[in-house]
Amino acid sequence: MGEAPWDIARLLELTALGDDAFLADSPSVGRPRLFGGQVAGQALRAACRTAGGRAPHSLHAYFIRPGTPEEPLRFDVARTRDGRSFSTRHVTAAQGGKPILELIASFHEPEDGFDWQPPGPPATPAPESLPEPTLPAFFRHPTGFEIRVVNPPGAGEFPMPHPFWIRATRPIGDDPALHACLLAYLSDMGVVSSARAPGSPRRLVTAVTLDHAMWFHRPPRVDQWLLYSVEPVANHGARGLARGTLHTADGTLVASIAQEALLRPATD
Repeated sequence: MGEAPWDIARLLELTALGDDAFLADSPSVGRPRLFGGQVAGQALRAACRTAGGRAPHSLHAYFIRPGTPEEPLRFDVARTRDGRSFSTRHVTAAQGGKPILELIASFHEPEDGFDWQPPGPPATPAPESLPEPTLPAFFRHPTGFEIRVVNPPGAGEFPMPHPFWIRATRPIGDDPALHACLLAYLSDMGVVSSARAPGSPRRLVTAVTLDHAMWFHRPPRVDQWLLYSVEPVANHGARGLARGTLHTADGTLVASIAQEALLRPATD
């Protein structure tokens, strides 16, 4: 691949191995383990490669083991069902012969129906009016996204990045499946930290994603500004649940997410 910086879209360039199996790179960007959104986005891309052009409308993923940077990822796709309107795929992502993620995705043939959503989010400063943020270490990613945080944390405050504006820095093209896969990638950004109970004072010794669900309501454009908002729903028994939405600049709801995280507090 040469010495050029890793661009986010390159992560989705999978190599077909035959029999619905694919291989993907997992470059190091300074994180001790692979970013969960990367593995989920690549797994969804593998599923899309077998779905006959249908775009995904939902995914459900379980994170089983941490992924290792610089070690190739293998994705094996099972074609669970192909119906007249829907297709279902089951993807196993593995490193070193051991599964690290299990994902189920469903694909829908376009059809007419109702078009409704609740009122959009409250008025938010336009992304162009916000400064480029200094993001914490857990926001390390390949190049390709620009972010504007709506409410930057004050000095000494725990970084809670949501809500934030995000978009790809270059045109992505018109493939709706590719946009959906990139949306799956970014949908894991900062969600674990936003799943913490508000005002939680205790230091965590473990903070990782357990499972992640996503629903694509309308075709997204990841190369246009999207407002990503996440809020905690519940914390109990070292687990926290967060719920989020992604809206366009004009308030159109394009996707919803739910994520459960393992939040183990320090004992000292």
